[in-house]
Amino acid sequence: MIVIAALYHFTRFDDPAALCAPLRAIGAEGGVRGSLLIAAEGINGTIAGTRAGIDAMLAHIRALPGCAGLDWKESHAEMQPFGRLKVRLKREIVTMGQPDIDPGTRVGHYVDPVDWNALIASPDVAVIDTRNDYEVGIGQFSGAVDPGTRSFRDFPQWWQDNRDLFRGKRIAMYCTGGIRCEKSTNYLLGQGVEDVFHLRGGILKYLEEVPEAESLWQGECYVFDGRVSVGHGLVPGPHVTCHACRRPLSPADRAHPDYQEGAQCHHCKDEYSEDDRARFRERARQIALAAARGQRHLGQD
Repeated sequence: MIVIAALYHFTRFDDPAALCAPLRAIGAEGGVRGSLLIAAEGINGTIAGTRAGIDAMLAHIRALPGCAGLDWKESHAEMQPFGRLKVRLKREIVTMGQPDIDPGTRVGHYVDPVDWNALIASPDVAVIDTRNDYEVGIGQFSGAVDPGTRSFRDFPQWWQDNRDLFRGKRIAMYCTGGIRCEKSTNYLLGQGVEDVFHLRGGILKYLEEVPEAESLWQGECYVFDGRVSVGHGLVPGPHVTCHACRRPLSPADRAHPDYQEGAQCHHCKDEYSEDDRARFRERARQIALAAARGQRHLGQD
């Protein structure tokens, strides 16, 4: 059984570049795969491996400056969802493009999953999904506002264009694991919004802890690994990734007349040239050949 750990932590690293090589070494020694982003503001990523390998990596991360309080969310898979370990140096561990944002100073009020339903059912609460449009497209909380953003970087402008719609409302925000809400709630507080809340641990923690019979979640939750989506209990969902545009596709999407396996889906049928589609088909063919050999092609990462 493969252990999958989704993690993030905001802390100040004086020399983030110096952290990358040791993380790669610890991961290689323990057979850990996945993706870690390192920036001056902290660390973010999802890693997968054996119990021993994940424990060693988490112990190393918790020993980094300011990371003793690292929290993470675990789930499991039958197969390794990543092809390799990538440790990358970035300007931000989640890109919002707002230089004055600092979640280390203040964020919204954390709401535990057990208390989330009562909060978002209140008539004076507006619920905002801070994720990208393709994530929202396969699942969200009942009644939530979808900003329709293609990128988290678009969220501040969306708020500026729509803030008047939320006057007199308390704001409840959520995302996959919580990291985007750390920044978005800090941003709204800086914009003068007083009552801002966010779901502790994100959708993943909610789906893990709240029984399906009591859940206000509808659909599946997009995840950034080979599982593509998960449902209640963090059970892998039915979605696959379009080889062309990387959007998640349901079984109904794959039954659409515009779907061509490995080449296009109905979302992206007008976005690429025939030369592009030929490349996509070849990549899909190489992935299938690698799978037949019991290997994972790098084009899947």
